[in-house]
Amino acid sequence: MPYKFENLSAQEYEEKVQKVKPKPTVFKNAFWAFIVGGLISALGQLIYNSYISLGFAEKDSIAATAATLIFLGAFLTGLGLYDKIGKHAGAGSIVPITGFANAIVAPAMEYKREGYVFGVGAKMFSIAGPVLVYGFTMSVLIGLLYYIFQ
Repeated sequence: MPYKFENLSAQEYEEKVQKVKPKPTVFKNAFWAFIVGGLISALGQLIYNSYISLGFAEKDSIAATAATLIFLGAFLTGLGLYDKIGKHAGAGSIVPITGFANAIVAPAMEYKREGYVFGVGAKMFSIAGPVLVYGFTMSVLIGLLYYIFQ
């Protein structure tokens, strides 16, 4: 039996909406974002310390840590695990550098059956493309300003 809302007042309609509207889970979402984001950061620190203990210079350890975290994010996305983590972690999995790797790899994985050129190549940067464009543009502009006013 379909519902008839045309006979309801605005207040009655709002009361019905409030009954069926899902309750926000802000605290739970913030908790899991904090936990997962912290675990990713702790993993990054562990990787960094490992590179330092292997004798890498500080700058080399930073670059190697970033590359390792990007690889892990892309690898877990390829296995379909990063999306499951992100479903529960929210911003805790998006904000770290692993989230950037996920944003690049996920569209590519989605369109791989359309081929490597028109599928993967065309869709790889559909989400992260604007971030890259604006990031590169701003880095060039800041570099030029630094060069001019040095």
